[in-house]
Amino acid sequence: MNTTKKYAATALAAALGVTVLAGCGGSDDDTPAGSGTSKGSGSKTVTLVTHDSFNASEDVLKQFTEESGYTVELLKSGDAGAALNQEILTKGSPRGDVFFGVDNTLLSRALDNGLFTAYEAKGLDRVAEGTEQDEEHRVTPVDTGDICVNYDKKYFAEKKLDPPRTFEDLVKPEYKNLLVTENAANSSPGLGFLLGTIASQGEDGYQDYWKKLKANGVKVVDGWEQAYNEEFSGSAGGKKAKADRPLVVSYASSPPVEVLYADPRPEEAPTGVSTGTCFRQTEYAGLLKGAKNEAGGKALLDFLISRTFQEDVPLNMFVNPVVTDAKLPEIFTEFGETVEKPATVAPEKIAANREQWVQAWHSIAVK
Repeated sequence: MNTTKKYAATALAAALGVTVLAGCGGSDDDTPAGSGTSKGSGSKTVTLVTHDSFNASEDVLKQFTEESGYTVELLKSGDAGAALNQEILTKGSPRGDVFFGVDNTLLSRALDNGLFTAYEAKGLDRVAEGTEQDEEHRVTPVDTGDICVNYDKKYFAEKKLDPPRTFEDLVKPEYKNLLVTENAANSSPGLGFLLGTIASQGEDGYQDYWKKLKANGVKVVDGWEQAYNEEFSGSAGGKKAKADRPLVVSYASSPPVEVLYADPRPEEAPTGVSTGTCFRQTEYAGLLKGAKNEAGGKALLDFLISRTFQEDVPLNMFVNPVVTDAKLPEIFTEFGETVEKPATVAPEKIAANREQWVQAWHSIAVK
């Protein structure tokens, strides 16, 4: 989950032209969430199970309703890992029709558990090369984002110190006690950063790298909210919290967000991106096996990669559209960073090694 999205998700949720259900809650009559009339035969409601940071413009969702006849009901279920876990526990009798938010770090887990029914969404020929990872079309790519180290421009300017640019820079003594990252065992950006170090240092070298990073004072916290808004001195939240870490694992899209929500709006972003520390994340959606409204689910998957929805993605979820014909908003092109060569790890390699990589990382970075 691209947790930078949380800037807008809370503020705009009440304005959405959709029903938003709590992940573990039910309706007033104690009907389990996502299991009422929205699930019935011939229903005109399609339930989208997703993480807490999903967001979309009211007008865009209304357009989907006008074009398809279906109204979207959101079932938000915590962060990406928690939402996926709940669907695994209820597989075969899903809480909704479509699941959105599983990324390439957890994709194999979803596929291995047989959560999705294959469906080739209309418009797949327009998605960016390399984003499709399942030949059976059990999932549809929806967006991409780059997990990267962000830096506080003011701090480095005052110290007359160049910010780090690469993974190798982060273990240098001049950056001691400056970096905060998220726990790779339960945080999507934390796991992405770990995978970036594995891609950079190799399977034989990443543990030694993390030992050096640990010795250089890296701080590990539970999740992105704490890291970015409480520990990072460059964010608006961090400034209020008097944070003292000028380096944080976040996203390449974080600087435009800092500009968008600043009042008054600055001429340049207060934060920058160390583009040599980035790992490419892709989020997917899939038709849940056993969905009660399969037709509505397929229509929604088509819509998620339509140009209308894709051009709505950047300023609502602060990630990049996955289709090649979608235009980015000016604030992204002016204040964002283009990552030319992000680190990647093949999904099958992640599937085979994720648990042991995280366990080894935990023994070094946390214990």
